[in-house]
Amino acid sequence: MSELTLTVMRLGFLAVLWLFVIVAVQVIRSDLFGTRVTQRGSRRGGGGATSAPQQAGGRQSAPPQQRQRRGAPTKLVVSEGTLTGTTVALAGQTITLGRAHDSTIVLDDDYASSRHARIYPDRDGQWIVEDLGSTNGTYLDRTRLTTPTPIPPGAPIRIGKTVIELRK
Repeated sequence: MSELTLTVMRLGFLAVLWLFVIVAVQVIRSDLFGTRVTQRGSRRGGGGATSAPQQAGGRQSAPPQQRQRRGAPTKLVVSEGTLTGTTVALAGQTITLGRAHDSTIVLDDDYASSRHARIYPDRDGQWIVEDLGSTNGTYLDRTRLTTPTPIPPGAPIRIGKTVIELRK
């Protein structure tokens, strides 16, 4: 092999090694200090967390098999925690809960994981809550969730210090 080929291979290996070190340091940093949590309302200049279809100005209609039944919940309300009073309209889309910036409801809670839980409609129009492998768990009516579970209207969903309910 030529000297040039060996030098290029050494530099490439050195670059890959440094990339690995940088990624490892970022993972350790995020484990030690967590992710930065910002209030969504302060970025937009008020309001609270709303669903994406409402922000875009239009409301998406649910497909025929996902039409809501009479008496079905229409909104998700935060009843305890730092986001008390926040309301999200249930428009047939999946709602994610956690500390990650791209969550539908960003939880500023030390006991919440980055991707903690999700709430989504099933084919019958009933809403399901699923824990996404969080460390501290998701509780529905004081019962820790281990499988996706249907949510009765008004039943409290607890994630750390935050309590969320489905309401009409």
